[in-house]
Amino acid sequence: MSDINKAIQAIQSGKVDSVYLLHGTEYYFIEQFKNKLLETLKHDVDEDITTYDLQEVAIQEVLTDVETLPFFNEKKLIFANEPVFLKTKQDKLTVSHDLKSLEQYLNDPAPYSILVLVAPYEKLDERKKLTKLLKKEAVVVNCNSIKDAALRKWIQHIAGNYRIKLNEAACLRLEAEFHSNLYMMEKEIEKLALFVGEGGEVTQEIAENLISTSLNNNALQLVDAVLTKNLHEAIKIYKDLEKMKEDPIGLIALLAYQFRIIFQVKLLRKKGYPNQRIQSEVKVHPYVIKLASERSTQFSEKMLTNIMNELTNTDTTIKRGKMEKGMAFELLLYKLIAR
Repeated sequence: MSDINKAIQAIQSGKVDSVYLLHGTEYYFIEQFKNKLLETLKHDVDEDITTYDLQEVAIQEVLTDVETLPFFNEKKLIFANEPVFLKTKQDKLTVSHDLKSLEQYLNDPAPYSILVLVAPYEKLDERKKLTKLLKKEAVVVNCNSIKDAALRKWIQHIAGNYRIKLNEAACLRLEAEFHSNLYMMEKEIEKLALFVGEGGEVTQEIAENLISTSLNNNALQLVDAVLTKNLHEAIKIYKDLEKMKEDPIGLIALLAYQFRIIFQVKLLRKKGYPNQRIQSEVKVHPYVIKLASERSTQFSEKMLTNIMNELTNTDTTIKRGKMEKGMAFELLLYKLIAR
């Protein structure tokens, strides 16, 4: 499995493979890879780029497109999202995937097409023949969340991309607020960069002022609004975030992060783990564990599972362009509270 940096470096050097599998839950890495691929291939593929959702379209239909010669360009680029047939637990689908056709394609891919399978899952089913074949024949790119120890390096890397400096206090503030959610981290660093300008330094004072309304705190307030079934308060918090130009997709990611911690803490509490052991397992700040523990008593496991499903479904609905972002997010809040 290739890490994200090596995969991007290979693309930049002109080595573009026929089949990629992006595997992991860190949205930042997935977007970085896709953007770099698009940037590198822009002259070869022009507008010959297609995206499919494998929850709705069968893989054999995608492969028919992949194997069709491009009309006006040298190559074509195909993104196939949500290859659910690689998950450890199968979802109920309305389409039937002919996995034999994908296995055959992997053994003899079209030289004029680049197929990118985007699997935003923590784990793949390693027992499957197809998973093993993908690992052998495709470039598998690790897009999983980073370890806490690597967080500072990535903060500095993102700041470097925006040509700004972050002092120690500013780095600590970002670490405390966003932990390993690099997608949200980058959005905040982008705002800081717009404020200080190229070559500027972000101090503690600047960080405190610009991140004064903590996204994590607002996400926790939204969690509490769901907990108390206060739709009016939830919409008010969202409207405040909307005025700050926060993106609904990012807010969904942040809510998912908060509920995921609550779910993890609830399950570990059920096993009788003490706070120190829970912190070791979940790998977040002790204060975050304390808050999640308090909130976890108000949700059943079934409720938390349903909430995570609603978040995933809304994220998918927005990304497919089926509903306007703001409307979709307000409907999400209504559904969460109605539960």
